[in-house]
Amino acid sequence: MATVPCRDLETFENAYPDRDYTIDITCPEFTCVCPKTGQPDFATIRIVYVPDALCLELKALKLYFWSFRGEGTFHEAVTNRILDDLVAACHPRKMTITADFFVRGGLHTVITADYAIGK
Repeated sequence: MATVPCRDLETFENAYPDRDYTIDITCPEFTCVCPKTGQPDFATIRIVYVPDALCLELKALKLYFWSFRGEGTFHEAVTNRILDDLVAACHPRKMTITADFFVRGGLHTVITADYAIGK
């Protein structure tokens, strides 16, 4: 597997597809760039999901997050893009992404995006 930033998300088979259980993943070192100022934005990204047939592979997820480091994007856009990409990769029963961005210019931003089957 590559050790450079990469948007390729990997999955593995869920050993308990008949059971609802929650996977909770936190990435406290997410970075991207403000598209207006070019300054870095730092966030903690939290993923909470109920898997179906597939689970997210963690090293690939880390490299995926790393790939945003130099990308200019608004907080709302990157949060929803992460949700869309992760749902497309593992097709969970439900998933919530929370992006808690560090204070910038005296403002603290937290973005939450949800997905559920049939929603």
